[in-house]
Amino acid sequence: MLGAAAALGTTAALGGAPALAGGAPALVRRGRPVLTHGVQAGDAVGGAANIWTRADRAGRMIVEVSDSPDLRHARTVLGPLLGPGTDFTGRAKVRGLRTGDKTFYRVRVVGDHGAESEPLTGSLTMPGGKDGVSFVWTGDIAGQGWGINPDIGGMRIFEAMRRVRPDFYLCSGDTVYADGPLTESVTLADGRVWRNVVTPEKSKVAETLAEYRGQFSYNLLDANVRRFFAEVPQLNQWDDHEVTNNWYPGEILDDARYTEKRVDVLATRSRQAFYEWTPITPGPVYKKVSYGPLLDVFILDMRTFKDVNDGNVYADRRRGLLGEPQRRWLTEELRRSKATWKVIANDLPLGLVVPDGATAQEGVAQGDPGAPLGRELEFAGILKDAHRHGVKGIVLVTADVHYTAAHHYDPARAAFDDFTPFWEFVSGPANAGAFGPNALDGTFGPTAAFVHAPPVANTSPLDGFQHFGEIRIDGRSRDLTVKLRDIDGAVLWSRTLRNM
Repeated sequence: MLGAAAALGTTAALGGAPALAGGAPALVRRGRPVLTHGVQAGDAVGGAANIWTRADRAGRMIVEVSDSPDLRHARTVLGPLLGPGTDFTGRAKVRGLRTGDKTFYRVRVVGDHGAESEPLTGSLTMPGGKDGVSFVWTGDIAGQGWGINPDIGGMRIFEAMRRVRPDFYLCSGDTVYADGPLTESVTLADGRVWRNVVTPEKSKVAETLAEYRGQFSYNLLDANVRRFFAEVPQLNQWDDHEVTNNWYPGEILDDARYTEKRVDVLATRSRQAFYEWTPITPGPVYKKVSYGPLLDVFILDMRTFKDVNDGNVYADRRRGLLGEPQRRWLTEELRRSKATWKVIANDLPLGLVVPDGATAQEGVAQGDPGAPLGRELEFAGILKDAHRHGVKGIVLVTADVHYTAAHHYDPARAAFDDFTPFWEFVSGPANAGAFGPNALDGTFGPTAAFVHAPPVANTSPLDGFQHFGEIRIDGRSRDLTVKLRDIDGAVLWSRTLRNM
């Protein structure tokens, strides 16, 4: 097994810790603390941001913040005590950051008897300056048995995203694959061999809190991921694979790999690890994040309140993916929003049919192109309300289906026509198996303006078909430009949406 204690390579040490040949830090206890998984920033909005790190032992987290890259005249922010209750992770809130300006930070941990870790540095730009705002998104990270492969430079799509220099990163769900164990190697049909870095926690499905923690820590073993997160603040939502495939509350698993069959128990453990290992503030997954007059981002939670997966053709408007409080919140916040663009981050696509077995449906659509049925009913209500209140500038971004596409929804083509036309952009996966394309359901009148999908299911990252999306809103014209990019950052498709 090529694990976290594998043979050491010559890669430069991270925060004083030796590194694996693939760039993964080895957890070696010394006389002073070691920051084991880099630094991250999250929830960078309103002049404040969370700064995150993890140490190999207990200690006090300390953050220094400056406008200068050499951190001259830095101010100090005391962070939390890191301990076993949070898996030695922690985040500190730094305030007083100016919109549009770049901030540099340095993190260290002070342990017993004043012993200090080697510091790690990062930077971020507070989004929403006069030049506009930009972000990248993707999802579906390290799934279907394709983990960190040192032979190809690890998860290099994160380096491609870093080179785009976005203001922030949105993870559209499937942050990890807690239900997708890794093996040391995978032999492809043509004889090529894919090699994985494997840790004990990634060698089985996650059930315990420690195993879920190991799922979220795994991605940070990759040098590309750590470098990206040290420079680009995050927004995160979750979907199913953070817990187990296609889950919904109350489900009892029929899966021999699990000794704990109660999904609610697994979801509670995963949620704790999710908030420990990401730099976002604990609380409801769904929220609005405002970046000034140009952009509001509405992050949905289409998992926590999800109804049972069945044929999805019911007429009960009380059921759905969002739940009544979240539906009401989204409807009201869309009405209130004064931003030019309202980006809805939906971790399940709106018009694509996503089956769960032969007879059940996992997503919103079910393939019936007629009037709204099942989970389509709640989105019909949301779109209808936005249309009747004159809400403009709605754009949806999503992942989940492991290919990239651009969908335009128009009431002139739809069975349900009480809405304003809008776009939905799909991107992913990021170092996972590539699939698709999925069928489009005609209820809301979608058409595919662009699709980039592999020729066979579960195409490995060796053959490309890994994707991320980029959105930039110009500060002067307020026009929104979307670019769908590949694993190396090449633009596959682009479209500019004019400010109306």
